[in-house]
Amino acid sequence: MAAHSSAQPPVLSVEEAAEVAAQTGHVPENAAHAAADHETGGLPQFEAQHWGGQIAYLLILFAILYLLVSKVFAPRLRRVMDERAETISTAVSTARQVQAQAAEQAAAAQAEVAKARADARASAAAAQARVTEQANARAASEEAVVNARIAEAETAIAKTRDAAMANVSTIAADATTAMVERLTGKAATQAELNATVKGVV
Repeated sequence: MAAHSSAQPPVLSVEEAAEVAAQTGHVPENAAHAAADHETGGLPQFEAQHWGGQIAYLLILFAILYLLVSKVFAPRLRRVMDERAETISTAVSTARQVQAQAAEQAAAAQAEVAKARADARASAAAAQARVTEQANARAASEEAVVNARIAEAETAIAKTRDAAMANVSTIAADATTAMVERLTGKAATQAELNATVKGVV
């Protein structure tokens, strides 16, 4: 019996101790000791005796993180940023080149349009000059033909007039001879004939 009474009662949990306290009205000793032990304990990281190891671990972790950031993450981030900046600069330079080429092509197109207009104007002026020249040449040719025909007509008229005048002289001489013979009964002399023809002509 003495050995049985000297044995320590089992430690009750908080829930069990709460049930016993609700039934009996007092807290069991084993629960009270557990609560006291529980109250005297705390988080070990807040105890001063553990601070040295914690500081050492923090320094080690800080060194590891610093090495990872400086050797791995920062170079990768810098490389990505450099690639992004290079891509942007390349795109900007390409856009500027394309814009410059477009401006050159527009200027060349405007020059071609101006040249085409100038050529068209020159062609129109040349065609007009050619048409005018042809018209003038045709008019000159026709005028020359008309002048030649007029000259021919004048020549023919002159020949006809000369022939007619020659006939008039002959007719006048014959008429004079006939009238003189009828009036006087004698033939007219050559001087009288010439005087009569000269007066008629």
